[in-house]
Amino acid sequence: MRIPYRKPGKFGQIPNDPMMTKEKFKELENKLAKLKHIQPQAAAEVSRLAELGDFSENTEYQMAKGRLRGINNSILKLENQLNQAQIINVGTTDTVQLGSKVTIEFENKQKKFQILGSAETDPKKGIISHNSPIGSALMGREVGDTVTIKLENREMKYKIINIS
Repeated sequence: MRIPYRKPGKFGQIPNDPMMTKEKFKELENKLAKLKHIQPQAAAEVSRLAELGDFSENTEYQMAKGRLRGINNSILKLENQLNQAQIINVGTTDTVQLGSKVTIEFENKQKKFQILGSAETDPKKGIISHNSPIGSALMGREVGDTVTIKLENREMKYKIINIS
């Protein structure tokens, strides 16, 4: 079944990034299993409340129906994401690739990033997306390369110190 396409709002629909680690894939599988486990209970609740009659004034029925709709939508999205998933093989190379841990130097400071798919980003932990400005600029580069990123009001220069 296809996921319905909704007209984009202010931020629009961001296309799904299929790149993820094995851990993220397992996490999504577990989430899908939990949703599939509670789906029959939610459907039974909707049918029980439907027997009470008059749908227009039955708020419990409306709430249960909305909850079931949300569960079904989440299941469809997760199944779609898992079907399109591409597992990142983390390994050491001479160039920056998906899964690489990169140490960079800028303004006499060093910072370490891991470059993963968009589904796993957490800048506070140093995990950035390969689609981010820094991530995309670092992809395919080698130790010693300098990357310049243009920001709104200035340019930042990053030097690659280490790739692991």
